[in-house]
Amino acid sequence: MAMETTETARLADGALAYTLRRNPRSRGLRVTIDPRRGVIASVPPASRRGWARPEPLVEAFLVERERWVRRHLDRYARQLATLASRGAPEDGGLVRFRGTLHRIRIEPAPPGARRSSVERVGDAADDVLLIRQAPHDRRSPAVVLRDWCRDRASEAIERAVVAHAAALGVAPAALSIRDPRTRWGSASRQGRIMLSWRLVLAPPEALDTVVVHELSHLRVFGHGPRFWDLVETRRPDHRTWRRWLRTHAVELHGELDEDEVRAI
Repeated sequence: MAMETTETARLADGALAYTLRRNPRSRGLRVTIDPRRGVIASVPPASRRGWARPEPLVEAFLVERERWVRRHLDRYARQLATLASRGAPEDGGLVRFRGTLHRIRIEPAPPGARRSSVERVGDAADDVLLIRQAPHDRRSPAVVLRDWCRDRASEAIERAVVAHAAALGVAPAALSIRDPRTRWGSASRQGRIMLSWRLVLAPPEALDTVVVHELSHLRVFGHGPRFWDLVETRRPDHRTWRRWLRTHAVELHGELDEDEVRAI
């Protein structure tokens, strides 16, 4: 099990706090930047030869890469501030769905309704996700919206798989919809496909691109020229939508975050 402590590196533009994570599986120094937690330096345990005091090595790395580190920290901070400015997932807040910002509106469900519902509507000012809250539904409006988005994601992903699998000459053995934190999807050599429900928050073209990407891995593992040639047969614009997902990753992973929803 990884152990963590908070350390400080002395850099040219000021002190920088980081998390030092001692991970038994680490073979050397690995530095990552988490949008919410900041800089994380993973190193082998102190019992491993040469790793009793890794702080000077971490600091030397951060000194060398300071511009890169601070650029990413600043970008993540701006994206999180933008996300926070939209308000919580409650009446009047904003949430992205299928690439477009929607205003959340909440009203009572019709008499006799036992379960809350969500409808995508529009008015003169906004695209709206209308939540009709049933009095006996114990789910908060935020959880109702999250559950609805997951259902829409399953439908959209299944349609995309059907649309592309035969043309790519593959047949997934299993398809699962999950909420991974560091990837949009994965494919196994046993033919299992996993995709993030958060793709439904992105434009449909981005969702479609990830589906094609993972289906293509059922024929070609790795990311060599053969793989990208195969992806381009179905999504010649894949670079555009992969770039869009990279740009908006912090936003999409922060929308309707499980911890945030639970706290409301």
